[in-house]
Amino acid sequence: MSRPPLTRRTLLTGLAATVIGYNTTTRAWATADTPVSGRLCPVPALEGTLTTAPATTTAFAQDFGRLVTTTPHAVLTPGSVQDIVKIIDYARANGLKVAMNGQSGTGNDLESHSNYGQAGAAGGISINARALNRIHAITPTNATVDAGVTWAQLTDAALQRGLTPPCLTDYLHLSIGGTLSVGGIGSTVQKYGLQTDTVESLDIVTGTGRLLTATPTRNADLFNAALAGAGQVGIIVRATVKLIPAPERALVFNLYYTDLATYMSDQETILNDGRFHSQVGEIQPQPVGTPTQYKIETVAYYNGTTPPASAPLLAGLTPNPQQTTITDTTYRDYTFRVNAFADNLKNTGYWDQPKPWLSLFLPATATHQFLTQTVPTLTPDDLGAGLLLCYPFHTNKITRPLAITPGEPTAYLFDFLTFPHPGTDPQPALARNRALYDNATKLGAKRYLVGAVPHMTTTDWQRHYGPQWATLTAAKRTYDPAHTLTPGQHIF
Repeated sequence: MSRPPLTRRTLLTGLAATVIGYNTTTRAWATADTPVSGRLCPVPALEGTLTTAPATTTAFAQDFGRLVTTTPHAVLTPGSVQDIVKIIDYARANGLKVAMNGQSGTGNDLESHSNYGQAGAAGGISINARALNRIHAITPTNATVDAGVTWAQLTDAALQRGLTPPCLTDYLHLSIGGTLSVGGIGSTVQKYGLQTDTVESLDIVTGTGRLLTATPTRNADLFNAALAGAGQVGIIVRATVKLIPAPERALVFNLYYTDLATYMSDQETILNDGRFHSQVGEIQPQPVGTPTQYKIETVAYYNGTTPPASAPLLAGLTPNPQQTTITDTTYRDYTFRVNAFADNLKNTGYWDQPKPWLSLFLPATATHQFLTQTVPTLTPDDLGAGLLLCYPFHTNKITRPLAITPGEPTAYLFDFLTFPHPGTDPQPALARNRALYDNATKLGAKRYLVGAVPHMTTTDWQRHYGPQWATLTAAKRTYDPAHTLTPGQHIF
């Protein structure tokens, strides 16, 4: 069910919900019509609004996964970055938690697109990122944007100047600050790395309430801890990201296989010789008794009216020729290709269901073993209306230290994006996710932090980060010593 958009006007409706302070005796918020007893810490003067209105806090209680509820006690819609500085200072002084909520999506479907409460602030303060929605500058080489701007908004603005971000997620209606906090993977990872690898500068409000600019050479420790840092050291409020010339058109190849070894061999051939600009892959479980189908989707971008010849691009590959398809489309249409898929999920009732996603990075040497063990246990009903993506990339393209990948030159994304049938109990899938995660980590796999893996322990996190655990904990001590920020990740 869609809900009305959150705007400054709706947040101001009903003065009774407007927060005037935090009662440190009762550990509760005081509003304009609430009798005050005990010690009241007044809320600092804000350009935006802070509200405890149930309609608003409830809207920030769920995320895209619909698996956990993390109802905040208050929601800040900032009127400026200084509002965020003030609220973090205020929260730290009063022992409250704070998390930025990307409010991604389109139309009335605005919410955090984390999957397991990662952007939640149960009992604390959620910050509505959509209030930070300005594109400040676009140059021939980069763009400076507020953290609440979506990649869809930036892409369209850049395309008007013949430019594009080099790395885009498949679904573009995600906040830039949100994806930079976890990595941001897309179909050009094999050439440009994650979205975090395309960042030139960040403005960050740390957990100590300092607004700092961080680059690879200025506050470099903060820069490296914020990018793919799961929101543990600061809230990204502005970013400068790279842009490159945009192609005009896209020649899209869909190649189909029924043999896993052949599929992986062709995937790695395409990866290693770089013949295509974009490369993804999909595993399509079939009913019992029917061979699993595998699909490679690759794209050759070009300008003008004459597409590149297909034969050289397919040379040496061995898909099923009867199933191979080639489609010519505009670059923008290909970039926004998931819109139609999302619209269909909304229209058929899948979008708002619980979605126990699982995202892993598998070492290439163990991928065949993991898939051989895993895929036969999956059925079309396990996916519902979703997708199981699986494709390789070179790990040296991932340059940010907290974007953890397996310790091999090549890794595979295993992205189990299930949209279960309406009414499906998600608990068995969560148990399956935990079992698959445990099996994968024994083979050297790492998590991509957007998925739903229950019961993560400190030992699990230490194993995940490996040598970078010391980096993350040192940055936490420096920039968020009171552990004010982003409790929903459950890392600390």
